[in-house]
Amino acid sequence: SPWNPSLQAMESEISAAFASGEPEDILSSAFRLTVTREDICTLRPLGWLNDRIMNFYMGLLVERSKKEGYPAVYAFNTFFYSKLSSANHKAVKKWTKGVDIFEHDVILVPIHLSIHWTLLVVDLREKTIKYFDSLGQKGDDICKTVLKYLEEESKEKRNIELSASEWTLRSMGTEEIPQQSNGSDCGVFVCKFADFISRDKPIIFTTEHMPYFRRKMVWEIIHQQLL
Repeated sequence: SPWNPSLQAMESEISAAFASGEPEDILSSAFRLTVTREDICTLRPLGWLNDRIMNFYMGLLVERSKKEGYPAVYAFNTFFYSKLSSANHKAVKKWTKGVDIFEHDVILVPIHLSIHWTLLVVDLREKTIKYFDSLGQKGDDICKTVLKYLEEESKEKRNIELSASEWTLRSMGTEEIPQQSNGSDCGVFVCKFADFISRDKPIIFTTEHMPYFRRKMVWEIIHQQLL
């Protein structure tokens, strides 16, 4: 069955996705996104993951969260934070049209910092905002920007004042989360941080898992099914 493919079948499929055909071939489409062979090829070893791959993977995580036994997950688009940080709540108000983000358990905010991917995670159950950076940089200001956004969104959408003092904001330390060992794996780290967090699982992978995660992501994106 396609849900439990043999390793051999998977490997040949992944290799074919990288190898044959035109860069503009569409290999997957969902979540109002199309992923081309060129996009998929960013998952080759040491490739730099692009917005399409990041957003598609976030879409897969949100989809999975609708199943029984998973926390309810909302994921913002990779362009959300750059828009919010360069403007204000008004500029991104329409992004959540028809959605109450506060009805979710976990909100994922993938962040593109010019040449680096990081992840911010809001846990509405615990009232925490945590920042995950596989290069160990602090994101305290990013946490504050998102808390301010949540306050304005709550007032605007639900007419409820969030009490900022009840919230805990923190940047995860290098001893708490795995760190990348090269200049190109940050996107994969962000996707896997989000994967583990959206299952309420402890983050136990390491930089050694990256080549395997990259290949697995190719299969998952093509089949629109998380393994």
